[in-house]
Amino acid sequence: MGPVGSGKTTQADILSKKLSLPHIQTGEIYRKIATENSDIGKKIKTILDAGDLIDDETTFEVIDKHLKEIPGGFVIDGFPRTLVQAKREVFCVDKVFYIKISDEEALKRLLLRKREDDTSEVIVERLKVYHQETEPILDYYKNQGKLIEIDGSGSIKVVYDRIKIS
Repeated sequence: MGPVGSGKTTQADILSKKLSLPHIQTGEIYRKIATENSDIGKKIKTILDAGDLIDDETTFEVIDKHLKEIPGGFVIDGFPRTLVQAKREVFCVDKVFYIKISDEEALKRLLLRKREDDTSEVIVERLKVYHQETEPILDYYKNQGKLIEIDGSGSIKVVYDRIKIS
């Protein structure tokens, strides 16, 4: 977990390869669905373009469908994003790595990656939504003894080394 731009997808990808587990990227799934000419695709595209979170009901529909295809353990990033999603316990959570970076660092990183939906306005909105909707999950996992906070500053290797020793 972490704010947009924290490197959670990059770190989850490395971790999944090291553990030989599938990597589920909800952002990638949503972006793929958003290109489809379907009701759910149009709905998700509108939400993503505004920088908002996908609603819980739609998230559960998408996640449930994709988890059915995974026979065992996995590494996931981008889910859960709300306390409602975390409490539903769609799957057993062993550990939650929280990659912590400042909003300023997140904005800087995202503007450098030059993705079409990464405008300053959308990024600021996504960070605002993250602080309101997703940060409360951190206490939920902390109270369960599953949260491990990782300093997200530094190179990809430095951050991965911090995860590896946790």
